[in-house]
Amino acid sequence: MLITVTRTGGFAGRERTGSLDTAYRVDGAELERLAERSLSDEAPPARPVPDGFSYVVHIDGKVLELHDPYLTDDQRQLVGAVLGEGV
Repeated sequence: MLITVTRTGGFAGRERTGSLDTAYRVDGAELERLAERSLSDEAPPARPVPDGFSYVVHIDGKVLELHDPYLTDDQRQLVGAVLGEGV
C-alpha cells in the first residue's frame, strides 16, 4: 500500500511531503490497518484554522483532506508515521 501525506499551513506556512510503501516495512501491516481505519473514520467536517496544519493524504488512489485539530487518533498516528514524526 502506498501512502503519501502532504502537510501545509502552520505558523511558518511550510509544505512537507512524505511517502511510504507498506510492502517494504516491518510495521507495514499495522500501517495498513491505520490507513484503513483512517479512511473509514468519521471526522467532523472542518475548515482550516488560522496557523493550523492541513493535510492531503493519498492512500492507494483514495484521498483524504484533513485539518488540525479535527484529526482522529488513527489519522494523527498515520500522518505522524508517514511524515516521520513518530506514531
